[in-house]
Amino acid sequence: MSQRLRTDRVPAPVTAAPRAHRWLLFIHQLPSQPSNLRVTTWRRLQHIGAIPLKQAAYVLPDTPAAREDFEWLKAEVKGAGGDARVFAADTVDAWSDDAIVDEFRRSRQQAYENLAHDVEQALERASSPRRQRGARAPALNRLLDIFRQRLAAIEGIDFFGSAGRDRVLTRLRQLEERSTPPRRQGVPRATPTDERAAFQQRLWITRPRPGVDRMASAWLIRRFIDPQARFGFAPDRESVPDAGVPFDMFGVEFSHHGDGCTFETLCSVFAIDEPGLSRIAAIVHDLDLKDGRFGAAECATVGAMIDGLQLAYHKDDELLEQGVVLFDALYRSFERANRGTGPRPLAQPKHHDSRRRPARRRGKPR
Repeated sequence: MSQRLRTDRVPAPVTAAPRAHRWLLFIHQLPSQPSNLRVTTWRRLQHIGAIPLKQAAYVLPDTPAAREDFEWLKAEVKGAGGDARVFAADTVDAWSDDAIVDEFRRSRQQAYENLAHDVEQALERASSPRRQRGARAPALNRLLDIFRQRLAAIEGIDFFGSAGRDRVLTRLRQLEERSTPPRRQGVPRATPTDERAAFQQRLWITRPRPGVDRMASAWLIRRFIDPQARFGFAPDRESVPDAGVPFDMFGVEFSHHGDGCTFETLCSVFAIDEPGLSRIAAIVHDLDLKDGRFGAAECATVGAMIDGLQLAYHKDDELLEQGVVLFDALYRSFERANRGTGPRPLAQPKHHDSRRRPARRRGKPR
């Protein structure tokens, strides 16, 4: 009898009756201006891993990190003239805990599947004898770094252990094996210079009506990778000719990866780290991804100049060339600033002879 009474008073294991989750809700209302605020807010919510419950209402598990993320976003929305509130709740109307957890897992599982698909495509291209379209063995190490960054970003918001991570890890190991073939003694490893050697005097293809990322990437290619680069345009990667190198297109190596834009991908793959580039990368990232990650002060001015170029030039090739000139001017300015201030030299004619008299104008004097 006493044994039975003692057993009855033993508390049940925690796993037998799990505690309900506690949630954080972010509810916001955005003004009509600025027009890009809606996209910026949506990108930020995606970045921190929030999922939508209904229009303008998002949820995260109640953790100190989630509170900090929502409070920062709340301040940004209010600073832009909107309104936002953060609430803690034990239950969410019309949603059960299991349903919310399942939605988080489904979202992260889809992210893992997308990443696994991209890694598998890189594996296929690395195994193909036709590697001239942007996926060749010497660059796989840097592509691996990009994929690992994407994996880390997903893991950081995978709050409930979603399926699909093991598949990504398996594919990454396979790609790592592909990127580090057995080395023969005395054969040096590939360097960034070796990698660029495979991309000389090439035809680089991007989408029509270039904007900030494509303009900046074209300048970077011609300035640091392929000085004799030619540029063309195609609507998608399936339309790229065999001899072309696609960039800033969906599903190609030289494009957006993780939190980075195409310009940042090119800098990473080709190990380009020159004075002045970090400021350009910040401008391109903030204008293209609209997430305000770097808070580049020059964004408004550069964005207005690019808008003006798009209005002034209707031919894509002329528009891209003008964008290249724009970013070359920015780079020269930032590079000079990094070297320190000093008097600017005056521009001088290439051939100047003080003994020569100026040519006499023809025509009637005014």
